[in-house]
Amino acid sequence: MEQRVSLITLGVSDVARARGFYEGLGWSGESPDGEVVFFQVGGMILALWGRDKLADDSVVEDAGGWGGVTLAYCVDSPATVDAVLAEAAGAGATIARSGARTFWGGYSGIFIDPDGHPWEVAHNPGWVLEGDGSVRLH
Repeated sequence: MEQRVSLITLGVSDVARARGFYEGLGWSGESPDGEVVFFQVGGMILALWGRDKLADDSVVEDAGGWGGVTLAYCVDSPATVDAVLAEAAGAGATIARSGARTFWGGYSGIFIDPDGHPWEVAHNPGWVLEGDGSVRLH
């Protein structure tokens, strides 16, 4: 197995509402059937699908609550962290942690989408952010 991730699927309570949130961030998605939405995000895909259907398909019991996963969106500066957090709030996100210096030497904040998925918006001066949005460790 190659060291990569191709697709991340977020289980959501209302696909149309979730799609509206991400489109409110300026993203453009497509849906083959109205039940799942796909967003091209760099070299991978982010999908939104009904939480109950995702749990059934994944053969897991959905105990509710946080699933132990946080998504991250890396940017080029602390000012961009703050701008993205403001954009997310405008689209309906809850700002869980405003942008601030971190213990690891960067700057980040957290927004939570309408289904409770936390997103860290981060500037890491030790990583390389390529022009296409991809991130390199060094």
